[in-house]
Amino acid sequence: MSVKCERNCKSKDCKGVCQIPQLVINADGKCVCFKPAPEYEPVRADNVVIFDKAGIPSIMVRFSRVTDKELFGGSDKVFPAFIIGGQVYDEIYISKYPNTIINGKAYSLPYQKPATNVTYTDAEEACFSKGEGWHLWTALERGLLANICKKNDTFPHGNTNYGKWYGDKEEKGETYDYGGTLTGTGPATWNHDYTVFGVSDLCGNIYEWFRGLRLMNGVLQAPENNDAAMDIDLSEDSDKWKPLLADNGKIIRMDCTDGDVRFTTDEDISEDYNGCEWQDVVMDIEVTEQMKELALYPGEPNAYLYADTEGERLPICGGHWASAANAGVFSVYLSNARSDSHDYDGFRSAFYRKLDTEN
Repeated sequence: MSVKCERNCKSKDCKGVCQIPQLVINADGKCVCFKPAPEYEPVRADNVVIFDKAGIPSIMVRFSRVTDKELFGGSDKVFPAFIIGGQVYDEIYISKYPNTIINGKAYSLPYQKPATNVTYTDAEEACFSKGEGWHLWTALERGLLANICKKNDTFPHGNTNYGKWYGDKEEKGETYDYGGTLTGTGPATWNHDYTVFGVSDLCGNIYEWFRGLRLMNGVLQAPENNDAAMDIDLSEDSDKWKPLLADNGKIIRMDCTDGDVRFTTDEDISEDYNGCEWQDVVMDIEVTEQMKELALYPGEPNAYLYADTEGERLPICGGHWASAANAGVFSVYLSNARSDSHDYDGFRSAFYRKLDTEN
């Protein structure tokens, strides 16, 4: 027997029907697992407006420095998204919305059509051209948000069914064209923290380019810490790319042989392509702390991971308007070339700077 819930509970994936195997009701008539929708607040200090060198604003969300231990129970070291060029930063800022482009530059603004049909290089240029500290958001910044969502059990919903969330048709945004939604027009559950102040549209609507991770002939590679936030050379032949290593010191590869998606240290992999839910990914190795930092682990079991082990492959993330259950903040598509551009590929910018109080 299913029990229909009428209390606007924001518990993950409830879809309006109670999922608790044994229902327990408190004296106030609410289920013990009830999570109320957050009350409205007019202001929160982590939502800020930052102007670029062209004098045009973007709405950004500020994230303060954390450790791996605070985020996912790892070591006491600073989460590396906050280490840029060898310096430790107290804060980084991530676009609240997928970006639109104005005069060749990227902006985080609500009620906009997100920029699409952009290549990886186009996205980089639209962000770096905004001025010092601006950049295409990075693999570690994406990993920060994904791990925050996992820690707080606020995996964002989104436009995964032509303007609606596949799990509840009442969750919808303002649509345009054939299924996209204008930035930030979905409900609070489409944000990373289930409040109106969160980073929006991380699940569905459009895939997003990000910088600082790639597959090179099946080898997973990333630059040091969050150096991808700087305008360093990350071209195909750059020596800034370093292989991810397993705990035994061997190079981590992805293998798609025989229909599996596999993390392995085996050197004998073939050129192939495949995808599956994270919960079905084969792990021949222990998940490393770096993999967790990059959100390359089954943090969101139903989200999809795709990989192409031929040549250089750069990632996009999140899913798009028709991804249904495959989309998610942990969803990664490691199969694009730098020159690829599609009507479902967009991006978002991020920003960092030293505070006057920092050493």
